[in-house]
Amino acid sequence: MTTTTDDNTEVRRAKRSWPGQYKLDILTEIEEAKASGVPGAVGAICRREGLYSSLISEWRRQRDAGALHGLTDAKPGRKAADATRAELARLRGRVEHLEGELDTANELIVAQGKVSALLQEMSRNSAEQNTTTP
Repeated sequence: MTTTTDDNTEVRRAKRSWPGQYKLDILTEIEEAKASGVPGAVGAICRREGLYSSLISEWRRQRDAGALHGLTDAKPGRKAADATRAELARLRGRVEHLEGELDTANELIVAQGKVSALLQEMSRNSAEQNTTTP
């Protein structure tokens, strides 16, 4: 919401927030005013507190839905990251890393087997040459 001052500059009002207990107190006061039957009592409360009827309706909806969650003093902003998801992501990265190391180790084992077979073949050929030469 913007407001224009005398010198035609616009001033933007910061978004307001209300504590949950304040919301409940206002709803109780409005319901008591309605029950009293005094004409204009609800409007007087809204004017006194600087509230719109749409806001009161929203608070009432939240309360009636059993969603006192909507009336609690929750901190604004993003919710903290789920610890299980973070742990799962960390473990998946670790598994990927270890699978890469396992592939490398398997390649080395195959290469060592080939080298061992080649050395045995060379050793046999050398032994055969030594026994056939006078």
